[in-house]
Parts: sequence; structure tokens; C-alpha cells
Amino acid sequence: MSFIAKRIKEPPGIAIWVAVTLLWGTVFYWTSIFMLREATLRLDQGFFNPSWHELLRVYGVQVAVLIVVALVAMQVRKMLDPGSKQQMQRWQNISEGKGEKIFISFAGSIATSFFFTTLTALTFLASSSLLDFAVVLTLQVVLLAALFNILAGIAASLLVGIIFLVAKIGWKQKG
Repeated sequence: MSFIAKRIKEPPGIAIWVAVTLLWGTVFYWTSIFMLREATLRLDQGFFNPSWHELLRVYGVQVAVLIVVALVAMQVRKMLDPGSKQQMQRWQNISEGKGEKIFISFAGSIATSFFFTTLTALTFLASSSLLDFAVVLTLQVVLLAALFNILAGIAASLLVGIIFLVAKIGWKQKG
């Protein structure tokens, strides 16, 4: 049995949910900004050119939003999977080599990158009037940026998959 399989005895707690959400939310916050700028330029619609000061101020708001998202997601998971049995079974399968080999949750990475782009755009739109700076994002810009950001999600999934391969997580153990 692998190292991870031995450690999985109970569902993840609040600290894990918040930490993982903050990690991925931060990664996708910055990739979303790049993609929103790119989509704005390519479509020649809207206006999205926040300064570093504005980016950092909105990131502070985004952290609060991400914590709320983590807590809501944790509660939804508890309702849909009481005791996190399905989640723990998935981890067990991965640790036994029954999971995806290269991409870790390929479909999940696509959905996550799309979701976080939308969340980042909404946070900027809500924060712009509160923090007094200009942002104009059309639905087309947000959708194109989210589509572009899927590449970042796939790259992140591939990176985690490579880390799992190098660390030999998910390899079938002989014995």
C-alpha cells in the first residue's frame, strides 16, 4: 500500500479544503488575469487593464471569496457524499494505480479552470466600483478567457500527473 493510501483514514477537514482552494484559486487568479487581458484584446471588447496595485487589492477580495467557495464546496461535498466515502475511494484507487496515469482529473481541471476564470471576472466586476477602478468585461470576453484558461487547467493537471509519476504515487505495489 502506498504512502497516501496509508494516510487516508478520514475525510479532509476545513484546513485542507481552504488550503487547496487557495492554492488552485491563486494559480487560476493569475492565469485568468492574463487570459482576460488576452480575450479583451483579441475581441476588441471591454476594458481590462488593472495596475499591479489593483491586482493585489482585488486578490485580497479574491482570497475572501475563495475561502467562502471552499467552505460551501465542503458542505456540498458532505451532502452529496456523506462521510466522503466516494472521495476516499477515489484516493485509494489512485494510490493503487487505478486512477488516471498522466492527467489528474482531466475533466475536473477543465471545469475548474473555467469556473475560476468566471469567478475572477465576477470578483473584478464587483470590486471595481468598490475599489474605484475601471473594468468592463463582456460575456464574450469572459467566455473566451475561460476557454483560453482551460489550457492552464490542462497544464496544471499534467504537472500534477508528472509529480505523481515522479513520486511514484498511484503505482501498483508488488507484494
